[in-house]
Amino acid sequence: MDDRVSVASYAFHGLLRHGVMDVFGYLESVRFRYGAQADIWNGMLPTTERDYVLKIRRALDERGLVLANLCVDDAHIWEDDADRREANHRNALAHLEAAELLGARTVRIDAGGAHDARAFSSEQMDLIVSRYREYAARAQAGGYRVGPENHWGPEVLPENMVAICRAVDHPAFGVLLHFRGDPGDREMAPWAMHTHLSWQITEGPLEASMGMLRDAGYDGYWGVEHHSGSDEYAEVAVQVARVRAVLARWAAA
Repeated sequence: MDDRVSVASYAFHGLLRHGVMDVFGYLESVRFRYGAQADIWNGMLPTTERDYVLKIRRALDERGLVLANLCVDDAHIWEDDADRREANHRNALAHLEAAELLGARTVRIDAGGAHDARAFSSEQMDLIVSRYREYAARAQAGGYRVGPENHWGPEVLPENMVAICRAVDHPAFGVLLHFRGDPGDREMAPWAMHTHLSWQITEGPLEASMGMLRDAGYDGYWGVEHHSGSDEYAEVAVQVARVRAVLARWAAA
């Protein structure tokens, strides 16, 4: 297996929606279809109950898989409603515990905010920074990293992500860099802890994007993520092959 390539379970959300894949089928596909490592989206986890999570850990171990990342939805830090903020915090803690049981290398928990917002208020930033410091302290003790992904709301704007990174300023904090193929990728590169390479990137500026991050000192996993919800097995295979081709050219050079 290529230890540097992972496949996000979100890549198969169409199969999940149609009831023909679960997290165990996903792990089987990652190992035997793609020879890659795991990147589990919690949309594939019906529960974080300990016994269930330990079944997943056994499945990872039996297949010799590393969990490069655990992507956690519905745990983002800021919500305007205080009760929802607290519920999300509890969900974040439950998934951090799951990540520790699973041996995850990184965990994605978003900052939150409105989808159409262009910036965080001072109140929002205060909570976001304090929560990330709390989560990062726990992550450091557990030997992994935690942080947001630049894929929705104010997180899409690089200046907002950079501001969070500088304010948190913790070695166990990082960014899941969702490549966009624009200058914002370079701005966030110093904090990259994991990556998602979409179809648009693997069909476009793939080697330039990967090379930029490699030159910035990145040594983590190259994560493939697919979004169409159709032809997922085949199109993920294309993406994985293209990422591997870049890595093979680098190795040959």
